[in-house]
Amino acid sequence: MAGGDSLHPPDWRESAAKHWHRIDVMLADGDAEAAAFFLQQSLEKYLKGYLLVRGWALRKIHQLQTLLNDAIRNDRSLEPYRDLCERVSGYYFVERYLQLVRSGLTAADIEADRTEARQLVLALFPDGSLP
Repeated sequence: MAGGDSLHPPDWRESAAKHWHRIDVMLADGDAEAAAFFLQQSLEKYLKGYLLVRGWALRKIHQLQTLLNDAIRNDRSLEPYRDLCERVSGYYFVERYLQLVRSGLTAADIEADRTEARQLVLALFPDGSLP
């Protein structure tokens, strides 16, 4: 285990689903930056869960585009989600390093990205469902 993180893929999916729900909570509270952060966290965990099923060695990494690169090695049809992953990766830094980045993110931005993210998650887990 890396730093105590689970190697059990369903644990990652469960945590990702919790973050997905937190997007709604933060949007309802008018906090687009926090909603963006939880979108990034959710996608990161969904991607890690997908990769772990395929024998990927767990790494401490937050860059969605790097995780997507690893996923594309298993399924080239995930390539269209590259722009989404690059954009949403930046959301991690907006929330964590606010003094460095002023985002200007809106709820509409997050909703649009979440719509596309839903398609990515369903591509990763066609048997799954999202709220």
